[in-house]
Amino acid sequence: MQIIVVNRGDSIWSIANRFSVSTTDIIQINQLTTPEKLVPGEALLVPVPAGVHIVQAGESLSSIANRYGISVEALRQANNIPTDGRINPGQRLTIPAAAKRTIEVNGFLEPANTEKDRRIIQEVAEYCTYISLFSYQVQADGNLRPLQDQTALQALANTRTVPMMVITNFAEGNFSPTIARRIFTDTTVRDRLIQNVLTTMRQKGYRALNIDFENLRTEDREQYNAFLRQITPRIKEAGFLVSTALAPKVGPEQTGAWYGAHDYPAHGEIVDFVILMTYEWGWSGGPPLPVAPIRQVRRVLDYAVSVIPRNKIMMGGALYGYDWTLPYVRGGPFAKTLSPQEAVDQARRVGAEILYDNRDEAPYYRYYDQARKEHIVWFEDARSMQAKFNLIKEYRLRGISYWVLGRTFPQNWALLADQFNIRKLR
Repeated sequence: MQIIVVNRGDSIWSIANRFSVSTTDIIQINQLTTPEKLVPGEALLVPVPAGVHIVQAGESLSSIANRYGISVEALRQANNIPTDGRINPGQRLTIPAAAKRTIEVNGFLEPANTEKDRRIIQEVAEYCTYISLFSYQVQADGNLRPLQDQTALQALANTRTVPMMVITNFAEGNFSPTIARRIFTDTTVRDRLIQNVLTTMRQKGYRALNIDFENLRTEDREQYNAFLRQITPRIKEAGFLVSTALAPKVGPEQTGAWYGAHDYPAHGEIVDFVILMTYEWGWSGGPPLPVAPIRQVRRVLDYAVSVIPRNKIMMGGALYGYDWTLPYVRGGPFAKTLSPQEAVDQARRVGAEILYDNRDEAPYYRYYDQARKEHIVWFEDARSMQAKFNLIKEYRLRGISYWVLGRTFPQNWALLADQFNIRKLR
């Protein structure tokens, strides 16, 4: 599999001819809806034979070696390249075989008990170790607000993908620190919650639990740790896995409602694995930014691997982007959410050229709407996901966890399967 960037004047036919592959294969793997009209700057996957790479303009031995997880020296020797490392566009390189890493993959799904749930699961289950159904909302008395998960669970029963139950302190449109504190401090309520979680998991067939408590008071950190130390053994004794979702911290000193109560070392010690929410630097209510800029993700990973075993860390991945109306005004209208495929389709409609920020490893474009208002769109594509897959390899992580399933991004799944073996637990 090779990633290429569409230049002005390129067509599906010219790209297929350049790589000696069929136009049908390119259209299918990228699920192109209008293959006769490509977008300048659009990233495409080209299904070249395994072990082959055709050099594109701007590539170096280093960038190609990094793409395939091999050393520059191994690549140079396999192709008898001079010591100056010079390569030319169009040159056909042999890529030495490298063992695929086996990772775990999680995808969060917001079920609605409709056929859409079944369709999403049918499309992505083969690529996932877990699908996490979001979410059972914890109430102040320790009961759980029901989730419309029947259709999703029925669909998962026919796969090898593990259903993961998610519990949150979400209420009335936001995460509630008050509900969380009640769970942490009231023994009767806490015991009732744990029993309700176990009962639900057993009755519905969940095999793993994710605890996603956010917007907590910093002073509740030790009480949150104590809650985890109580619930985790109970869940594990029943034969289930336990994970937590963690805000993207860059150091122990990072405090505030979204960070202070998330104790990375404690979570790494207590639960089976953690999910780092390494996205939402650019969010719908904030200023225009890449959703998951690679330099920020790297800062979080640098801290995480220093205090949590690497085989317990799942890095977050985004399956969406945002369209902001400019100029950005704090408190103004929220940005529109787009899937990566919708972002490219929109660029085609408005005649925009897709650009790429090499520092943040993220695609973006600008355009004007019919009211002559300027917009900027940041999203994900094959290049930005490749950069994140490279981090999984570099940091030797457990895997990746996606927010949120249901946003069309066929390139991600094709690239994921090309890069990794996906662990199945049943």
